[in-house]
Amino acid sequence: MIRKITMRVLNWIVARASMAKVILKSQCGENFVDSGLKILISVVIGALLLAGLYALFGETVIPTLKTRIEQLFNYAG
Repeated sequence: MIRKITMRVLNWIVARASMAKVILKSQCGENFVDSGLKILISVVIGALLLAGLYALFGETVIPTLKTRIEQLFNYAG
């Protein structure tokens, strides 16, 4: 039983290693530039989005929220 399981695991490792060899020996650079360009575009768009949100919250939302909270607790009771 243990020998059967050991052989299965060994066969699985050998199969994966041979697949990795084939992939690593491959000379084709298909979609290499495309993937890099997609990642670069998504990083730039994400940075612009974060900068816009930071500016919006820093100049518009936070001061308005601060004044409203001050008005809420500034009552003469």
